[in-house]
Amino acid sequence: MFYPLQLLAEWLTYSVFNIKEERLAEVVNFFIFDVIKITILLLVIIFVISFLRTYLPPQKVRSFLAKRNKLTGHILASLLGIVTPFCSCSAVPLFLGFVEAGVPLGATFSFLVASPLINEVALVLLISLFGWKVALLYVISGLLISIFSGLIIGRLKVEGLLTDFVNKNKKVKKTPSLEITFQDRLLYSRSYAFNILKKIWPYILIGVGLGASLHGYVPVNFLAQYAGANNWYSVPLVTLLGIPLYSNAAGVIPLISVLTEKGMALGTALAFMMAVTALSLPEFMILKKIMKVKLIIIF
Repeated sequence: MFYPLQLLAEWLTYSVFNIKEERLAEVVNFFIFDVIKITILLLVIIFVISFLRTYLPPQKVRSFLAKRNKLTGHILASLLGIVTPFCSCSAVPLFLGFVEAGVPLGATFSFLVASPLINEVALVLLISLFGWKVALLYVISGLLISIFSGLIIGRLKVEGLLTDFVNKNKKVKKTPSLEITFQDRLLYSRSYAFNILKKIWPYILIGVGLGASLHGYVPVNFLAQYAGANNWYSVPLVTLLGIPLYSNAAGVIPLISVLTEKGMALGTALAFMMAVTALSLPEFMILKKIMKVKLIIIF
């Protein structure tokens, strides 16, 4: 499928740029191929997902979740997290919207866990760099984590740990539903896909650039020695290291691809990715507006 892109990357590397040094040529070839491949996949899949998302307005989603039983609500909230853009800047309005609509707090947390972990950008990059099996494994793991963490938080009865800001805003706000045409949906989806690409292209370049450098210059056995499958401490270690390293999927997944090539165990690499994307300190600072510190720690 990507063979023509590989030929293009090799032509640019060896004919246009005329790079002779073997390791540098390998780095440049890797960089060109991955940047082009990731960009194409992102535009296509984000366009499709954003088009489907136009049929799921937030008000409809919230009212739908509010009527589900506990387990079904957690499962649906986690699944909706996959197709709903979430970042720290949107945490407050999303959380308030769910609370206002009467969605159980546990299901709301399932959504908050799933959204940064599993989204279209992460799915595209995982498929392009690791294949469908690893991508499916990651999605299933993320869904199980979000479902069960929401169920646990729901059983803890933590409503009293919400801030006064949330309690003062528990007023259901009805927004008029607007009918949009098929052409409007297509235009929105195209605009959304390119806007997302504009926001994340620096992360793509940085992530792929770091990955390409590691691919060409880091010794094969270096990471295997410290983060290989035989080290019991590798998963908790990389998880703790990932918390202060704020990035999104576009920046971290290309790096993860090369780390696994160099000897890091796949499970360790995916744990590191989850920590970087879903346990960011900036997100915690935003959530402090709506949750007390104890609830943030539980989350």
